[in-house]
Amino acid sequence: MKKNTRNNLLISLSYSIILIVGMFLGIKFIKDQGYGVQKNTKLADNNSEKLDEILHIINRNYVDDINTDSLQNLPIDSVLHQLDPHSVYLPPSDAQDMTDNLEGNFEGVGIEYYMLNDTMMVTGVVKDGPAYQAGIKLGDKILSIDSTFVSGRNLPKEQLTGRFKGKAGSGVSVLLTRAGLTQPSRLMVTRGKVNISSIDASYMINNETGYVRISKFGANTDEDFATVAANLKAKGMKKLILDLRDNGGGYFTAATGLADQFLPENKLIVYTQGKHEPRTDYFSTGNGAFQQGKLAILINENTASASEIVAGAIQDLGRGIIVGRRSFGKGLVQEQFAFGDGSALNLTIARYYTPSGRSIQKSYKKGYDAYKHELDERMIDGELTGDRTSFQDSVEKAEGVNLLAVKKGRTSGGIQPDVFVKLDTTGYNKFYGNLVSKKILSDFVFNVLTNRYSANFVEQNINTFNISDNDFKDFIGFIQRKNVQIDRLQLYSSKTVILNDLKALLCRYYLGDVGYYKAINQNDNAVKQALANLQ
Repeated sequence: MKKNTRNNLLISLSYSIILIVGMFLGIKFIKDQGYGVQKNTKLADNNSEKLDEILHIINRNYVDDINTDSLQNLPIDSVLHQLDPHSVYLPPSDAQDMTDNLEGNFEGVGIEYYMLNDTMMVTGVVKDGPAYQAGIKLGDKILSIDSTFVSGRNLPKEQLTGRFKGKAGSGVSVLLTRAGLTQPSRLMVTRGKVNISSIDASYMINNETGYVRISKFGANTDEDFATVAANLKAKGMKKLILDLRDNGGGYFTAATGLADQFLPENKLIVYTQGKHEPRTDYFSTGNGAFQQGKLAILINENTASASEIVAGAIQDLGRGIIVGRRSFGKGLVQEQFAFGDGSALNLTIARYYTPSGRSIQKSYKKGYDAYKHELDERMIDGELTGDRTSFQDSVEKAEGVNLLAVKKGRTSGGIQPDVFVKLDTTGYNKFYGNLVSKKILSDFVFNVLTNRYSANFVEQNINTFNISDNDFKDFIGFIQRKNVQIDRLQLYSSKTVILNDLKALLCRYYLGDVGYYKAINQNDNAVKQALANLQ
């Protein structure tokens, strides 16, 4: 395991998600970091005009001086690679997907599905969404969408993705079967606006500590947080663990809005500045939902951009403790410029700086490829696993500013944690990775465990039950039936990880993301460290 944690790999490899595009937890390099300030009016709509317009946009808006004469005859992607790793051209479909993801809504039916034994199985239904209202339920097996049979045909992913999306008000016919039905049933679902909270999970982890997980900064993240914070405070929350691990960023204004939730009035959250952008300061309003109470923020090497704004402000101002590993190091702000064909240019227009003046952007002088693989280098040199003896926690503070973090942030890029938690690689071996990549864990959960553990049992016993040794024996048999060669030494080395993952995936199936995190956090070292430091 190099870049991604167990959460990334399990969710991204185990779930085909139609609910929202881009819901993978790890860092989606290039696409969703520090995403723009606003969209401009539509520009050129053919390639020859587009390149000329892009060069004009760079001249007028790019964060640094750039000689565009040398870029005249290069392809668009090559032009942008000469700038920085986060200025990127998005084809129409990618531009729309990004907008849908960050806006927190899209037009469709609101389901998640998983291809189980060549059958489309419903693994999630958005409450009160179009599919929910039409009667589609968890565990339903979809046979056809309109006139196209989607089960029993081994269709490639590209022939499945997007079949439920469409204009609000339009209908989609779904033929499905479920346990208890003697024959398939056909439902008509009317597509509509599907609203998705940008809060992945929120719950009380003990009597006075709340837990909130945010994996992206969408248009309504600060409002969504205020809502869940009020609910948690009503349940007794006096302390909070805010989990920003694997949060690749999103809207800049959402980050300042979330930081505002924790700070008293008139505190500098962040400021931005670029060649064509004068310094702009962003201050807290004093209207936040959690200005009092202890705060711990979890970060890791995939925490980037907008999430680093929040962590940097909280750290510099001494408002809370940062737990985990050094963040990604992305301190650039992009603005989106849209073209007539639906494509868009995300161009870096400014750098952002934490309250103490830190620019946490890591160097990209060695080029695009070296930048893209920088996290691999952290693994190799022992930073992620704690094997690099020069690393120390950032605990030296004065006047509300974490001085050691400031010093390190200026030289290495990213936010250094106050409490370091190493990447635990115990049990993560080649055989385990093969099980995950072949979706054996998810297949076992949906084929076997959902028939052994009921939703009621899981909900009532989530904090106490464990996947049994008998289940593990049956899992071994399941692997064999999948014609996967077993390395028994590596299998038993990974047993604890596998059992934890099976439980987490089972909890996610019945209880959604909050169930997943309730289960996975029980053995999470960063969560344990946060709880210990909030005492």
